[in-house]
Amino acid sequence: MTDVPSRPRTVLVSGASIAGPALAYWLHHHGFAVTVVEKASKVRGGGYAIDIRGTARGVVERMGLLPELRRAHVNTRRLTFLDLDGEPIATWPADAVVGSETGHDLEVRRGDLTALLYRVTRDTVEYLFDDSIATLDDRGDHVDVTFRGGARRRFDLVIGADGLHSHTRSLVMGPEEPYHRYLGRAFAGFTLPDDFGLEREGVIWNAPDRNAILYAYEPGERVHGFLTFGLAEPPLRAFRDPEAQRDLVASHFPDRQWEVPRLVAAMREADDLFFDVVSQIHLPTWSKGRVALAGDAAHAPSFLSGQGSSLALVGAYVLAGELAAHADHTAAFAAYEKTLREYVTLNQDLATQGGIVVTPRTQQELDIRNDALRGRTTLPAQEQRPLAYNALRLPDYVG
Repeated sequence: MTDVPSRPRTVLVSGASIAGPALAYWLHHHGFAVTVVEKASKVRGGGYAIDIRGTARGVVERMGLLPELRRAHVNTRRLTFLDLDGEPIATWPADAVVGSETGHDLEVRRGDLTALLYRVTRDTVEYLFDDSIATLDDRGDHVDVTFRGGARRRFDLVIGADGLHSHTRSLVMGPEEPYHRYLGRAFAGFTLPDDFGLEREGVIWNAPDRNAILYAYEPGERVHGFLTFGLAEPPLRAFRDPEAQRDLVASHFPDRQWEVPRLVAAMREADDLFFDVVSQIHLPTWSKGRVALAGDAAHAPSFLSGQGSSLALVGAYVLAGELAAHADHTAAFAAYEKTLREYVTLNQDLATQGGIVVTPRTQQELDIRNDALRGRTTLPAQEQRPLAYNALRLPDYVG
């Protein structure tokens, strides 16, 4: 008598940015039947460049994506720091500022990475666009899911990979506030026409507790503008009101120096404005019952760390591997946390350890930063970055 093979375990992943498709890839690799639900109508393209460093580079290499990502590498060459009048203080190699390993770590446009992850999973993973999870009912031996589109389905497991403000997390762990660690800053990101004469470089203007940044990649592309500023409390009333966001940002940049007025005007007119606070997620546990969290939904490190995408890729690899290694999801989720916690903490800590370089809060910090730029070979607090980037050795999982 032959054994009847058991059906593959079914997993619903919420979110199709980086963590979600990367997790889908590895889950399918290990024999799971995967569905990804995404509220947007398609995988989102565009966006500023993100970094794949240290341990995360090993993940994309194991996925076979390294050659294509090398071709997509934008190779930001230098960062120029300006004084209040817009005069250059110093120009540094970009890798030296962010602690990347030249010739090893990768910098790619966010849209290039998300498109690639989708392309390598779309034929083996079910994608549901224009939809999202409405309700979850963990029944102990499965999870009943109702989608906002009206469909009802049953899954063995559900993973929330739906970002900093995760809806999946709110359904199983309640409101965001207890887990949200605000780092005292807000920011606006947008694009504007390329007539600054920049190419594969960034320019950073600072005043105490605020900065204006331009990043340019290939000639002829639109450049990315960022306005970041200190704010004692999160601007809760502005989150649902784009005009209130624009007014709030503009009110913190009355400066007439350099290109600041032009950046503020471009921010007001931008049709791709992204506004948010600089914050992290700190959870006592990344799972509850048959529902777990991945990427920013579990442990957002904030963009000041530069490690959000890398943590998402590594976490996806580890979570899928532990689920493959353990028949019991409870044991798998526990192993996932045990393997990743220290690595995540070290990388989250980068957001506060290195803030003086790009976003000095006080005139004293700004003066210390500027003195270092003019004369030191190592920027303040940057020594710890490569250690955090490489703090985890990837486990080997069967399959």
